[in-house]
Amino acid sequence: MALISSRRQWKYDVFLSFRGEDTRLGFTTQLYSALIGKGILTFMDDAELEKGKSISPELLAAIEDSRCAIVILSRRYAYSSWCLDELVKIIQCMKELGQQVLPVFYYGVNPSEVRHQRGRFELKWEHQVDVEVREHEEVYGKHEDRLNAWRAALTQVANLSGWDFKNDS
Repeated sequence: MALISSRRQWKYDVFLSFRGEDTRLGFTTQLYSALIGKGILTFMDDAELEKGKSISPELLAAIEDSRCAIVILSRRYAYSSWCLDELVKIIQCMKELGQQVLPVFYYGVNPSEVRHQRGRFELKWEHQVDVEVREHEEVYGKHEDRLNAWRAALTQVANLSGWDFKNDS
């Protein structure tokens, strides 16, 4: 995989995965600014995401075109089907393209809670998926497969070495 990774032309150095409501106006924006300030090409989705919609092809391409993904696991990250679908794609790219994945366990998130899907990271279809998605479930396929993919991705990202961010400042 290292050979594939070393020859590949990356469009971005870093892809930021985060739940906008939790960290966009604080930590994530500061991290983005610091990375850009150091000349690191960073993708940060700033579009308003429509509830119930699947990830756009542009966002999937940005994930594939990034050398590294920083996943900011905030308290409500797993409440977003969008974030979980994004995480599945990130883990897929880590395995298939050699992308590096760096988790940030944001204030109040314990890696063990993520790894074992406990507390805020316990996945249940009725909690994770917006009403619009549940009403149009046939568009998204079997929900059990999707839940299993989310669970596997959360376990894998929690098993990676990352940063434990302890405070809000």
